[in-house]
Amino acid sequence: MTDVRQGRRDLGARLRDLRFAAHLRAYQLAEQAGWSASKVSRIESGAHSLTEADLETWCRLTGAELAYPDLRATLRNVNAAWKEWRRIVGTGHARHQAEIGGLETRTGLIRSYDPQVMHGLLQTEDYARAILSAAADFLHISQDRDVAVTARMKRQTVLRQGRHRFYFLIGEPALYATVGSNAVMQEQLSHMLEIMTLPSVVVGIVPLQAPFFYRTTEFAIYDQSRVLIETITAESTITQPGEVSLYEKTFARLAEQASYGEVARELVRKILDSRAN
Repeated sequence: MTDVRQGRRDLGARLRDLRFAAHLRAYQLAEQAGWSASKVSRIESGAHSLTEADLETWCRLTGAELAYPDLRATLRNVNAAWKEWRRIVGTGHARHQAEIGGLETRTGLIRSYDPQVMHGLLQTEDYARAILSAAADFLHISQDRDVAVTARMKRQTVLRQGRHRFYFLIGEPALYATVGSNAVMQEQLSHMLEIMTLPSVVVGIVPLQAPFFYRTTEFAIYDQSRVLIETITAESTITQPGEVSLYEKTFARLAEQASYGEVARELVRKILDSRAN
């Protein structure tokens, strides 16, 4: 899982290890901290929101003061990384599209994995409108689709400007899923064939029968410094080097499984032909 609950669980596990190393039972730590025993349990399970004051107390009582700066950085990263999706797009998709566009312009290498839909930089106007409309309808958020679609299309100029490089991995189901309508998908698949000829772009198709190695969802890596992840309810930003490296490892494994070049284009053409019949 890639959401804030997982981040809290990971941090809680580290704190539990510190308690074990200090030979303290949960109730003993709670008594010394002036907390309820349930609070200790909830912190360690990731169910309780941890403050920096709580963290400082925990490190002091377990004799792990030297670990505090690193744990505080982890806590701040968890808290800063998580933004509710409704808050991001609550004032409209267009603003968020502009923010992402700015990030893409500043990035030299973008690597993304999208298992179910095409990445925003690969979408046609009608496909983008269908995606944004579905999100707005499902989440009951503000509707500024036309402006947002225009912003998303503007983002795509980065594909043909400067020295940017792009490495898109697409799950094979994304080629089959009907977004909008059959006509929209025919246009999208034809557009994909054009994008695959750009010198700055590498497109790989991860096959349906690729061996399982770990659970993942869609994500994008910006250079080697930031990862953006979308879940149903939120967008998470990861900047910790250790976590970024894990996403790079995941991307590398997916890239090994993908098909490229003429093999990938032939698959797209085959699916396109099936929709035309």
